[in-house]
Amino acid sequence: VQLVESGGGSVQAGGSLNVSCLASGSTHSARFCMGWFRQTPENGREAVASIGKDGRTTYADSVKGRFTISQDNAKNTVFLQMYSLKVEDTAMYYCAAGWGHCDLQTDFQAWGQGTQVTVS
Repeated sequence: VQLVESGGGSVQAGGSLNVSCLASGSTHSARFCMGWFRQTPENGREAVASIGKDGRTTYADSVKGRFTISQDNAKNTVFLQMYSLKVEDTAMYYCAAGWGHCDLQTDFQAWGQGTQVTVS
């Protein structure tokens, strides 16, 4: 599976931003799971959200109520809508894909190259 993120950028605190991830390759399994992670030098990598083929979603406590993960299966694209952004949401955001039970602990095996989100 190949993953390509887009979106991201800079926004003021309290604002909104969207990122998306286009997946290609072996994405048709009912066990296919996609997730979003973020990483900073200070905090390392953090799982943010995941979504399975059935649409079931999970979120990190730090983003619940502010971030929404969704997907367009026909377009093999996953979206992360981010609202009420905080300075601490600043990070490199990565899209990831895996197979099996879909949650934040899924064994994600494919990764995108990341897109920067900066909140000031």
